[in-house]
Amino acid sequence: MDQPLKSRGQRALDDAFQRMFELSRTMPAPTLTERLDRLARLRAAISDNETGFEQAISADFGHRSSIETAIAESLLVLGEIRHAARHLKKWMAPQRVSTALQFMPAKNRLIPQPLGVVGIIAPWNYPLQLTLAPAVAALAAGNRVMIKPSELVPRFSALLKEVIAAKFDASEMMVTGIEDDIAQAFASLPFDHLMFTGSTRVGRLVAEAAGRNLTPITLELGGKSPAIVDRSADLAEAAARIAYGKLLNAGQTCIAPDYALVPEASVQDFAERLQANMQKMFGTDPDNADYTSIVSDRHYARLEGLVADAAAKGAKVMQAAKASDPAWKSKRKFPPTILLGVTPNMTVMQEEIFGPLLPIMGYRDAGEPVAYVNKHDRPLALYWFGKDNAARDEVLSRTVSGGVTVNDCLFHFTQINQPMGGVGASGTGAYHGEWGFRSLSKLKPVFYRSPFNRLADLYPPYGARIARLEKMLRLMS
Repeated sequence: MDQPLKSRGQRALDDAFQRMFELSRTMPAPTLTERLDRLARLRAAISDNETGFEQAISADFGHRSSIETAIAESLLVLGEIRHAARHLKKWMAPQRVSTALQFMPAKNRLIPQPLGVVGIIAPWNYPLQLTLAPAVAALAAGNRVMIKPSELVPRFSALLKEVIAAKFDASEMMVTGIEDDIAQAFASLPFDHLMFTGSTRVGRLVAEAAGRNLTPITLELGGKSPAIVDRSADLAEAAARIAYGKLLNAGQTCIAPDYALVPEASVQDFAERLQANMQKMFGTDPDNADYTSIVSDRHYARLEGLVADAAAKGAKVMQAAKASDPAWKSKRKFPPTILLGVTPNMTVMQEEIFGPLLPIMGYRDAGEPVAYVNKHDRPLALYWFGKDNAARDEVLSRTVSGGVTVNDCLFHFTQINQPMGGVGASGTGAYHGEWGFRSLSKLKPVFYRSPFNRLADLYPPYGARIARLEKMLRLMS
């Protein structure tokens, strides 16, 4: 069957990939100096254009505070670069591995090597951080990098493409266009590793496309991350911290608390404290410069639909204003929303929210939150609030999630010495710091035989000598 004709963009993509691929085979191992130089150029690309990135992201969203972009994006990536540069020499060094007695004298080593060409499919919600943090790991590991940014942030994507092209040769790192034909073709390229951050639905499509080439993948997805408020929790403290975790970037965060599980007797008190904190942080005026817009009209309408569906099915809606109010809607500012009396049949409890809505479910028995979490897909994050260490450890031991923050939200993501990654439907693989370096390296095991060992005694012809050796090996096993 004839193959469909490729567009000009797809042909250019293929050509760019082929050049990277060939160089990754003929020049496979950049030195420490070369890698540090690439990291330094990436640092300069961010530092020199930080204001431009902030403005482009804000324009793409409709509005986002420059402070929020600096804290949640630029500073995190710059920290990743600084950490990688500081530790890269150690990461690149061959690692000693113990050798079993029966093979002595000999030695084992693990030698990190670049995989080759790494593809990054980036999301829109934190376009700088979730694009370039994986790139830091890829460059540190000595790979060549191809990036496909999100079509939902076209101004940022265009600026990133321009900035990277000014600092890097296209054979080292390049940013593609955001056209539909590029997006469809990107995941089908035979990368040596492919990294995707986005929804579970699209993640399945990316995994399917990558699987045709047996391309290893890292998937950072999402899901419904619970916040469990234990009976021992300080309600005021939990409400303030959950409010911040929920409303950062207007809830457009893959690890945002998606719903709260609260002791039934405390639900109303908690909801009122939560609403008070939301208003303290972001006020009740859509012109508040600290509060982020929803990225598109389609996403705004989706959030309206979630609230309408919940209300029609009996949920109580707590809002400072109606989302349909022109003052809010014209700016795509969605009013912070609390939903009480939610039930599993409501759409808001079935889909990842990705917006400033927080459903609250009451529980009576301490085992109910664990049971509820375990009935559903394993979440990317889990949050637990309380002072009872035994209750905390019970939840941690009986639930599986991508990561956990205790008595706060989000901050496990910022720990550079800890891996960031999902599990099951919330993702696979991990990165951050040395974890990213290892994920994007081939740790090649090498056995160095000594001229003084007796491995030749294993060679045929077999006889009494082998029988004695076999007996000795059994005793050593």
